[in-house]
Amino acid sequence: MDNIEEPEALWAFSPTGLQVRKQEDGWGIDWPETESYKIGPASIAWILWHIIYWWSTAIDYNFGDGVLKKEDIHWPGSVEKAKTAISLLHDKWVSKLNDLPDEDFQLKQYAKWPLVDRSFADIALWLNAELMKNASEIGYGRFLYAARIK
Repeated sequence: MDNIEEPEALWAFSPTGLQVRKQEDGWGIDWPETESYKIGPASIAWILWHIIYWWSTAIDYNFGDGVLKKEDIHWPGSVEKAKTAISLLHDKWVSKLNDLPDEDFQLKQYAKWPLVDRSFADIALWLNAELMKNASEIGYGRFLYAARIK
């Protein structure tokens, strides 16, 4: 993500794909009504927002009050601000994991979102998988942007 710039991040691969959209009162965030491939690929900006969304929500629900809704999580307005937000979430998540005794990873006490009635280890593994998936989506989006017909 080191050299992603605004035009690349905001570029729409498809008119139907998920986007962050500049509006008069800030940024609007698309939310899928379906997980179908027919909606098309999301923009890199949307994927960055999505990382902020699920990481914020995972921290809030598994270690906090569990009150965040997707509407509470906004696009920070730029790629640099998104990268800063993701870095801060990473640090907060790692701190929470480091503070957790090893045996607590097998308990259900901290496992509240997105997996319920599972061990916290399953939550930590899900988060790693989600991050890898989103990183690969960003990488693939960068290929599409670089190879686009201008």
